[in-house]
Amino acid sequence: MIDDKRLLDEMVEAAREASEAILQVVRQGFDVETKLDASPVTEADRAAELIILAWLARVAPGVPVIAEEEVAAGRIPAHGDTYFLVDPSDGTKEFVRGGDDYTVNIGLIENEVPKLGVVCAPASGRLYAGCVGAGAWLEDVSGKCPIRTRAPGGSVTAVASKSHLNQSTVDYLQEAVGTCSYVSIGSSLKFCVLAEGEADIYPRASPTSEWDTAAGHAVLLAAGGLVDGPEGTPLSYGKRAFLNRGFVATSGWKPPRLDRYLEPFAGGGDLPQGV
Repeated sequence: MIDDKRLLDEMVEAAREASEAILQVVRQGFDVETKLDASPVTEADRAAELIILAWLARVAPGVPVIAEEEVAAGRIPAHGDTYFLVDPSDGTKEFVRGGDDYTVNIGLIENEVPKLGVVCAPASGRLYAGCVGAGAWLEDVSGKCPIRTRAPGGSVTAVASKSHLNQSTVDYLQEAVGTCSYVSIGSSLKFCVLAEGEADIYPRASPTSEWDTAAGHAVLLAAGGLVDGPEGTPLSYGKRAFLNRGFVATSGWKPPRLDRYLEPFAGGGDLPQGV
């Protein structure tokens, strides 16, 4: 397998090409379908995923790729300790509404932990990338620059989901940080807001899929942050059904446990595929 730096560069190029395919679909217009779990899917999701699958097969042959639309179609490769997690268009609901907060996500997992991550926002052209232990960076129209989480102190800013901010999350934040301001943004960009030092905490008190979080998680870890699971231990990957029960991401400081704030449905990591 190629070294981490070269592999991350290839993941960046794959995300860029997939992003252009998504924008092409936007320009042409698209229909929206509904998957078995009632979530939307479009031709943009499928086109982007095919590009990423082909690119990763070429640059990292033999490394399994667990990708959202492939899993939805029942195609789940056997995998060991090293594999990719891919969400070709995270934030499809936002995409369908005509919003900009959707992303292409490519993450590499090693021994249950995200190692490399790329998050690209096609609508804005902003791309975040990180290698745990080697740092993270942002590339946009202004160029490429390193990013780092900010140190605690002063007023606290929480990142809030546009679609999933619930009372449990609000109650948890009251315990964790007290009064705070909010930044509302969609998709895995929530991790990136923390990674570039624009916020302090992002709790999620409802289930997510592992391909939703892997890339952003890697970028945040590389930038100096952390992500805990509900029990207060580092969020790990390779769980049953590829589901996270919940998590708390911060700019690097240890947050209170989330588990007692989880809603009854939020048993994600123990639920069978398809629930």
